[in-house]
Amino acid sequence: MRALVTGGAGFIGSNMVDALLARGDEVTIIDNLSTGRRSNLDDALSKGAELVEGTITDQAALVDLAERVKPDAIFHFGAQIDVRKSAADPAWDAGVNVVGTINVLEAARRAGVKRVVNSSTGGAIYGEGQILPAPESHPVTPEAPYGLSKFCAEQYVELFRRFHAVPGVSLRYGNVYGPRQDPLGEAGVTAIFCGKLLAGERATVFGDGEQTRDYVYVDDVVAANLAALEHPEATGAYNIGTGVQASVNDLVGALEKLSDNGFGADYAPARKGEVQHIALDYSRAREELGWEPQVSLDEGLRRTLDSQR
Repeated sequence: MRALVTGGAGFIGSNMVDALLARGDEVTIIDNLSTGRRSNLDDALSKGAELVEGTITDQAALVDLAERVKPDAIFHFGAQIDVRKSAADPAWDAGVNVVGTINVLEAARRAGVKRVVNSSTGGAIYGEGQILPAPESHPVTPEAPYGLSKFCAEQYVELFRRFHAVPGVSLRYGNVYGPRQDPLGEAGVTAIFCGKLLAGERATVFGDGEQTRDYVYVDDVVAANLAALEHPEATGAYNIGTGVQASVNDLVGALEKLSDNGFGADYAPARKGEVQHIALDYSRAREELGWEPQVSLDEGLRRTLDSQR
């Protein structure tokens, strides 16, 4: 199979690239390296993957690339993921996440791509959890422009499927963590805390630390993308999480168990507009894609720390 991976030098994208190469697939990556790192692809490039420096906001270049590569599938990770930046500049956020996704879909249409797997977000789309764990039918009440732009991108995936027969699906992730994660956006808390632990420093927790998230390990997210590829009949959005609420204090406690020298936290005032509780119901992914998370939080944190030591 030939695969095109947008944002493939980033955290999740580079892990996806590795998995595709391990399957024997031909992989082309497009990334502007604004947040992705070339070093994440050192092994992939040595195994024959191609890196094209470019941006999903350049439709003409993206279309040309897709028509040259003729990928069977596009895995779309390229995005603006910083919640605070989205609040400061909603138009720029939409330009990347909405218009960029439209460009990916147009490139897929012109190149005759058989499958588009779009990366979306659970917690940021649902906002404050009214039903926990939240199903895909949960009300869409984003707390920031980022969540709204990702939801709009999902709608374009569906529109292109209906209007142009571009076979796409969206995966709504929980808080993804694991090797290569940068401390960007809210989901980067695990990377921040792991870095603090390894530096012998204390974590900073905003609020009382009882706010909860659904932490899902990156290898499980990669497996979900492959499951979506292997089920071409799947459409719409699928939650990809664990269904478990873990508090920030739980995260600190789990890391403390993995520390040789102890680990603790200092508390700071809560941040305005922060979602307090969210977890994702992944029943639909289990029933229709045959996907379930395999890596526990304790095991995932151990692997993450080991990768940074």
